[in-house]
Amino acid sequence: MPNKKTKKKLPSDFESAMQALESLVTQMEEGKMTLEESLNAFEEGVQLTRICQKILKQAEQRVIELSPDGAEAIFNQAGE
Repeated sequence: MPNKKTKKKLPSDFESAMQALESLVTQMEEGKMTLEESLNAFEEGVQLTRICQKILKQAEQRVIELSPDGAEAIFNQAGE
């Protein structure tokens, strides 16, 4: 019987996604996963990273919208 992949419910908030990503990285660094488990973990890690990036981008947009000099403040700080 083929091995069925079960879809894992991914977190939708930044803190939970980061915590899940950190846990996943720790598990992968232990080196005890099979190749298939490693590939699945990598795929999940990419999804978690995308969730975090999306949330951070939304937060950046909110700062820009709420602050008259929001965009300027963000880009000035990034260049420091």
